[in-house]
Amino acid sequence: MKPKIACSPNGPYRLINDPTAVTVDTLQSPAGGKYKAMVGFSLCRCGGSKNKPFCDGTHSTNGFRDQKLADPAKNKREAYAGKSITIFDNRAICAHAGHCTDGLKEVFKEEGTPWIDPDGAAVARIIETIEKCPSGALSYAIGGKEVVDRPGPPCITVAKDGPYEVSGGVELAGVTFGDGASKEHYTLCRCGASKNKPFCDGTHWTIEFKDPA
Repeated sequence: MKPKIACSPNGPYRLINDPTAVTVDTLQSPAGGKYKAMVGFSLCRCGGSKNKPFCDGTHSTNGFRDQKLADPAKNKREAYAGKSITIFDNRAICAHAGHCTDGLKEVFKEEGTPWIDPDGAAVARIIETIEKCPSGALSYAIGGKEVVDRPGPPCITVAKDGPYEVSGGVELAGVTFGDGASKEHYTLCRCGASKNKPFCDGTHWTIEFKDPA
């Protein structure tokens, strides 16, 4: 069974690698029976743990709150149609990893309107670049067939000084995803300052969030 992530209210992410309950040998009931529980890990999302990526309880003392403060009107996917490929983009869920603007400036432009030129490079290079997008903000369609997901084994990568990059269809329990967003790959805020919690919105760059040396 695939792993699952749950967001504790004003607290850490709870990662359950296997939702199958197992017997806890060292814990028994008053009658002597054994308890069963799912084995999991608590991952920091307040940005303050001294034991990153694991939670150490700092969220209870640093004022962390998990409210979503982003403007819902900005949660909208735009389509940029070219001759051979249509590129979709939802700025509201972009983690600003920079793979697009750094890797293919002919298509993804930091300045100007529109910021995406779907005819600016060969289709193969555009697809290669979009598939590096960890947040799911970028996707594409060819011949009317949309490609949003890129199936693979479940994995959660702790990005250096950045978010948790989730891939492989790890379930995010009880959370509404953005317009057109992939549920196969997405990025979760780790610095505690995103306005689009639990998703990353790139704020770690502006607050200069850093992992321990």
